[in-house]
Amino acid sequence: MAVSSALPIEALMLGRSPEAAADLLPRIFNLCPVAQATAVRLALGLPLPAHADLEQEIRREHRLKLSVIWPTMLGLPGEPGGDLPEPCDLDGWLSRNPLFARLSDLFGPGEAACNLPAFEPARGIRACACDNSPAARREAHPTLRAVADRWGRGPLWRAMGRLADATDAPLPVRLPDGTALVPAARGTYALRARAEGGVINAFERTTPTDHLLAQGGVLEKSLFALPADKGRLAPILLAILDPCVPASVTEAADA
Repeated sequence: MAVSSALPIEALMLGRSPEAAADLLPRIFNLCPVAQATAVRLALGLPLPAHADLEQEIRREHRLKLSVIWPTMLGLPGEPGGDLPEPCDLDGWLSRNPLFARLSDLFGPGEAACNLPAFEPARGIRACACDNSPAARREAHPTLRAVADRWGRGPLWRAMGRLADATDAPLPVRLPDGTALVPAARGTYALRARAEGGVINAFERTTPTDHLLAQGGVLEKSLFALPADKGRLAPILLAILDPCVPASVTEAADA
């Protein structure tokens, strides 16, 4: 699998004033700019954007995936959205929702599934192998638990996790070591920065994609759990996992 190189964000932030860094970071990324701004501002003790703007950004990104991008990839009509069903109505609900029904058909139980622990604040700034995704953030939802029991934590569970996550977003938090943790559409951003003499002299940042691409992480394990005869589904799996950097999967040639 090929992944494009990350931008040298730390080098771009060092030596700038906190205000300049807080203005620049969300301009660099056209994805989740409110989450980016919230993280850097919280870490540096600057005024935060409105939490309602952060929630709207997350909901908009989820709706785009569920109603436009993923249905289009699968040749399906857009999803109307709505709430997850009760576990007892799961089968009937799937029959009425083409996107989720198709995912349940394409990926059987355990296929492209990955069971890693969810991201926790104690993990802080480390880009370790954990599940830093919207579905993992809502893993306690009874219907998501039912889906995980039947299909595993695969594409269906992850797509339905987006629907579960399109509600009130958790509040950003600042850990005692100064690390800001901010919910975003792909998971949770972790950012730590320090300023002295009016300029930034330390800057660290970990994104959901860093966790996704970590050795032994969700992407690696999900691809490993995709059956060899379903390699054609790798682009769909990649779209569901949703790294925020360009990535491609190339099938290995036979020996």
